[in-house]
Amino acid sequence: MFSSSKTNIISEAEALPGRPDPIETSHTHYVCGEPLKEPFEDGALSVIFGMGCFWGAEKKFWQLPGVVTTAVGYSAGFTLNPTYQEVCSGQTGHNEVVLVVYRPQEIGFNELLKTFWEGHNPTQGMRQGNDAGTQYRSGIYTSTEEQYNLAQESKRNYQKVLRAANMGDITTEIQAAGEFYYAEDYHQQYLAKNPAGYCGLGGTGVTYAAAD
Repeated sequence: MFSSSKTNIISEAEALPGRPDPIETSHTHYVCGEPLKEPFEDGALSVIFGMGCFWGAEKKFWQLPGVVTTAVGYSAGFTLNPTYQEVCSGQTGHNEVVLVVYRPQEIGFNELLKTFWEGHNPTQGMRQGNDAGTQYRSGIYTSTEEQYNLAQESKRNYQKVLRAANMGDITTEIQAAGEFYYAEDYHQQYLAKNPAGYCGLGGTGVTYAAAD
């Protein structure tokens, strides 16, 4: 159904080289006015989520109370400072992702995980709905050991619920966050700038609940 060249992650040796300089992008969040880049406020934590097209994914998180700022970009691949076109070619290894910076005293990590799990279908492998390619894979890229452990636990718990609903295996990758490359300016907070813009995300309809 889908081209194997777009749904198989390439090796580092095969990846496009990229460029030494970052792609030009915004410095301020279009919706909340907070900085998109470090340094962030004291005490804030960050995590990176991949859940399909990053336009709709970002909007889900910037609306949450306790989230300081969000940004879209590329991560979990090999190419240095990739462009959107390069990522979409499948030749960078990167995923379309959302950087979420949040205040842990105002929103727990499990609330972010709930938005993540319920906001897309994590059983679809290298696609999300009609969007096919390695850049649309499901992923959680953590910045602390606690985040990593909670993410793994949440995956196990949600898998049980999905199986009870006769759904397939979760394909979400969970790993420590690597380099986050900011996407081009026009991608940042895209659905706030273009309210009628495309959003291909769709959840499973199965509720996520953290284990007691």
